[in-house]
This record gives sequence, structure tokens and C-alpha cells, in this order.
Amino acid sequence: MSVFIDQRPLRSARAFSSPAVEDALARVSADIRDPELAWLFRNCLPNTLDTTVTPGTTADGRPDTFVITGDIDAMWLRDSTAQVWPYLPFAREDRALQTLLRGVIHRQVACVLLDPYANAFYPGPTTGKWLTDDTAMRPGVHERKYELDSLCAVLRLASGYWRATGDLSPVDADFRRAVALIVETLRAEQADFDETPGSPYRFQRSSPQPSETLPEGGRGQPGRRCGLSRSPFRPSDDATLFPFLVPANAMAVVTLREVSCLLAAVGDIPLSADTSALAEEIDTALQTCAVAAHPEHGEIWAYEVDGFGNRLLMDDANVPSLLALPYLGFCAKDDPRYQHTRGFVLSEDNPYFSRGRAGEGIGGPHVGRGWIWPMATIMRALTATRDAEIVACLRQLRATHAGTGFMHETFWHDDAARFTRPWFAWANTLFGELILTLHAERPHVLQSTL
Repeated sequence: MSVFIDQRPLRSARAFSSPAVEDALARVSADIRDPELAWLFRNCLPNTLDTTVTPGTTADGRPDTFVITGDIDAMWLRDSTAQVWPYLPFAREDRALQTLLRGVIHRQVACVLLDPYANAFYPGPTTGKWLTDDTAMRPGVHERKYELDSLCAVLRLASGYWRATGDLSPVDADFRRAVALIVETLRAEQADFDETPGSPYRFQRSSPQPSETLPEGGRGQPGRRCGLSRSPFRPSDDATLFPFLVPANAMAVVTLREVSCLLAAVGDIPLSADTSALAEEIDTALQTCAVAAHPEHGEIWAYEVDGFGNRLLMDDANVPSLLALPYLGFCAKDDPRYQHTRGFVLSEDNPYFSRGRAGEGIGGPHVGRGWIWPMATIMRALTATRDAEIVACLRQLRATHAGTGFMHETFWHDDAARFTRPWFAWANTLFGELILTLHAERPHVLQSTL
């Protein structure tokens, strides 16, 4: 009989401990029939709290929580939201956890107010390895790759926190200033490539990798105004080929609507109306500009478009992705266009879908063809409608952690022992979220023999 040794830090070495999360670990684990799957869950769900958070307090007494990604000592807006998202259901019963999450919101707001075009930040006004990038770098900014989904992540966390706790205290003057700045930024990035003044954003980096820099003097690929908002970089931190990233715009629709409700709840009707109007504008543009007719799969969502009629048909493992559209709340799992899109992205018609001796799944150009991202396998399970598909995903996740007890960034499709990033908290916590979701919605799957 296999013995699975706890891979978590000692209690005294954990960055933060939540009694509510610890209770869930014990309670849910007891309902998982497969001991290895239960072990993975116990290691992965608390990984963000165990290892990546630094709780603190601002000068004016507000909670302030810095969240690193894991093996990169900086805070990404997108990653930090995804890392703490599965803890929201526990916040109402755990006041210390609620304070920690409120601190993440305050920290994200401070980051946006520092620079809405930056994707990753330091805890203080320091500079780092990307200081030589040709862009408007500021102290406190780790990297300045503008990714639309980063700003959406800030809106998502604040709205999700409010829905989970009923607490409106984070919606202060700074938060409203940040939302107004986000709306201003999204509108600026709707501009035509040749408009004046157009987008103020420029980015170039000296790198042998073309995905690390932007063409046209740092402006990125040309785009025509169509109602979508530009995202020069993907959630993988790779440059887009066409400027309008469809999954990020879909995420913008959802999060703008959610934050509109949040703002209405505190009586800020003008800003609520502005966010709602922008959401409708982007949604209309998606229906008009972002759909493609595939010869094998029918009407599907494109991954990127340029407003000139050109479309890129692929999907990337990083969220937001086309695969993740129902998870993000943009559509239902059984939506016909999504189902057509899902069939495409989970087939070899998607250039970044791989099959090998170790498994199958979606990757992306960030690491390269042939490398499968567990994150995409987790998302496949979260968006599946059939038990059999979910079980297949769980089996693959169980078989590809290479004995470490954690999820990785990627593994080689023929050999799971070849993997990248042994400490990647987003993937770990997302796996925990999958198990919590299954426990709530499909407990019989966890009680079956894998």
C-alpha cells in the first residue's frame, strides 16, 4: 500500500493558516475514494496560503496582502486573483481569511493606480530585471506587459469577494478611482491603430524571442476600431499576433457587468452605468467580429482578431482561454457555439493541442508545442458536462505530477517527469478548486474508483 507523505510546510513555517480551509481539507478528503487524489488535494488547495502570501497593513490601517506566483518573487494581478479565488467561499466564516482577501484587493488597487498597463509588481518601490525594457517603467513595477485580463482580474476579485461575503468596505475612494482608470484604459485601447491620440502604450524588449516584444516601434500589430479592447499580450505573457484577444474581451464583459452591480450597491450610479455600457459595447463587438466559420467544427470563437476581418484560430492553456469561457461566466457549458469551439480546441486542429504517451491536452507557444499544461486539463474538467471526461482528466492529473504531489506549469507529452516550474501556485490552487467544485456538484465522481 502506497504511503503519501504530506508535502506542505510545517505549521510554523506556513505563511497563513485558515481554520475554515483546514476544515475543508479534512472534510473533502474524507469523501475522496482515491488516496492519491486526496493527497494531491491536501497539498494543492492550501499552497497559496501556505507559501505565497505576505499579510500586512497600510499606513492608514487597511489590510494589505502581497501574493507572489511561487517561484517568481513578484505579484501578477491575474495570478493573484486566481490563486486566492477558491478561498472566497470560506471567507464569510473565517474573519482572518476575509481580512487577508480584503488585503489582496487593496494591494491590487494600489498596483492599478501605480500603472494600469503593468502586469506584475514588487512589494515596494524597487526595480528589477526588466528595467531596461523600452517602456515607461516605474519603481514598484516588475514587468509592464499590458494584458487586458490583468485589469479584468482586479474587477473579478472585488466582485467575487462582495458576492461571497457581503462586505462592501473595499469599495472605497481608491477602488472607485481604480475602476475609473480601468474603464479609461479599456476605452483608450479600443482606438484604431492610426487614430490620434490613440493608445499611449509602447513596449519593446531586447530578446531573441519575438513573443517577448511588440513590432511597429512597440505599438503592436495594427488593429481597426471595432468595439473590442486591445491586449498586446496574452495571459501567458506572450505577445498577441492580432491585437484583440477574444477570451480577454469576453472576461471583460463579465467582470465589467459584475463590478457595475458592485458599484450600484454602494450608490455610485454614474460609474456603474459607465462600466455597464462598456460591457455591452464589447459584447456586441464580440458577436460581430470574433466569430469564425471552421470547415470541420462549424461556427466557433476565434482566439484573436484585428478588426480588419483576420482571425487567429487556436487556444492557449492560460486563463482566460476559449476553453474557460463558461468558467468565467461568459456562456453556458452547453452553448452551441462554445461546444463547437470546445471541440476545436481539444482537437489537433488546435495547433497547441498535443497527444503523447504521458497524456493529452492544451499547451501554448510560451513553452512550446508538445508541452501540456495541467491548468488546461483542470479547466477541461471544470467545463465538462460528462462524468467520463472529468474522470479521464482526474486520472491524467493524478498520473502526471511526477511524484511531487503538486501541479506544474507544463509537462512533456511523452514524459511527465520532464516538467517546468515545480512551484506554481496558480495551478495548485486551481486543482484544489476543481476538487471543491466536484465535491459540491458531482460528489459521486470523487467517490468512484479512478
